[in-house]
Amino acid sequence: MATTTHSDDHERAAAGMDYDFPIKEKASKLGSALAENGPEAFFEEVENILPESWREHIAHFPIAAVLLGLGVGVWLGMRKGNEIIAAGGSMLTAAAVSNVPNVMERAGAGASE
Repeated sequence: MATTTHSDDHERAAAGMDYDFPIKEKASKLGSALAENGPEAFFEEVENILPESWREHIAHFPIAAVLLGLGVGVWLGMRKGNEIIAAGGSMLTAAAVSNVPNVMERAGAGASE
């Protein structure tokens, strides 16, 4: 069931943009940003996801924030280690494949000189 009140609901639904929860819209924007700008967009979007109060706590207690991040990282690594490795490998492969045309262009330019 749609919860949007836009006048163009039928167009949004047809485009797959009719969301039940705001978190889905944020996730969609994050996915779009990752697809357009690569992995560095993830860190920019994380800053937008964190509420201002959390940012203030992180600024006031950086050591606690690092320890909490480390704890969450270890917990995620233990629970979802294989998925994280697969996602990291996929990101590295995508970055390498995106640079192949540049390498081929340089190799072709060097051979013609």
